[in-house]
Amino acid sequence: MKIVALVLAGGEGTRLYPLTAEHAKPALPFANGYRICDFVLSNLVNSSISTIYVLAQYKPESLMKHIQAAWSPWFDESEGAIKVLLPRSNTLGGQFKGTADAVYQHLELLQAHSPDLVAVFAADHIYRMDVRQMVDFHRSRNAEVTVSALAVPADKARNFGVLTAAADGRVREFQEKPKQPQPIPGNPRLAYASMGNYLFEPQVLERVLQEARKLGEVDFGRDVLPRVCQASRVYAYDFAENAVPGVQDYEERAYWRDVGTLSALAAAQQDAMGPRPRFNLWNSRWPIRGRIEQMSDAVMLERTRAWLDEGSDEQRDVKAPASWRGARRDRHTDERVPTS
Repeated sequence: MKIVALVLAGGEGTRLYPLTAEHAKPALPFANGYRICDFVLSNLVNSSISTIYVLAQYKPESLMKHIQAAWSPWFDESEGAIKVLLPRSNTLGGQFKGTADAVYQHLELLQAHSPDLVAVFAADHIYRMDVRQMVDFHRSRNAEVTVSALAVPADKARNFGVLTAAADGRVREFQEKPKQPQPIPGNPRLAYASMGNYLFEPQVLERVLQEARKLGEVDFGRDVLPRVCQASRVYAYDFAENAVPGVQDYEERAYWRDVGTLSALAAAQQDAMGPRPRFNLWNSRWPIRGRIEQMSDAVMLERTRAWLDEGSDEQRDVKAPASWRGARRDRHTDERVPTS
């Protein structure tokens, strides 16, 4: 099966300032020489998806240099290709207006590949995922669109796209950052949140993007998905079902973090530290690739904390919430609880 992946890496990451003063959010260093974008790229490559386009916009220089230095040589020695795509110069302002518009601007490139499936994945999360398992789910449901999702506390779900799904995963409703998220049936404390990872049938993607263009829609989460789930076969893939080889018993199952704030980034960095980390960076059966320069975990964490200490009053007042449990007793925490 021929899969082409588009990685959405154009985010400015305003809540991560001043770290993002010179870098796009996906290009920020995470730990041990890895950058945030290395996690989604590793997941794709480890899943044997080797035609990858990285869509960049905000301060793309460091991201482009990292892709060229850390990833291009690896692709030169194997089948496939990786390339950074910028907004087309003939568009208004030469910018991506949103995630859907970013893909639309390069629709002709996708059509030239004639793929069997298109993966549109976010570039700014920390996790491991066997994408082929999501593909198998997509095929088994005869889906037109599949959205990877995980159970989160209902009070945290307002920061994400929230899906309402039937028992077989069929999405009935999609709301982007709702004030009152719809809970999972039978469990009012949890809601299904979108991870920003989508699989599209190519003809469906082309159709919904052409429709979005006519309607003035520019974003997948805010505009496109809420509309198409009413008329198309859209399914939610439960990330808690994803089984990645090599995960140790002491690691948190179905670990996934949105590192969109300084405190969340520092918490995830801390999760990757120590002899028994919640998220182990070293897994020979599902390696994180892209490592170049090395910086110790302690130094990177200390640097992020320093920026946090110098941040706004609102940032300084952030308190890490208590750990919370998702479906099947899998734990997900937005931020690490400080040790006493």
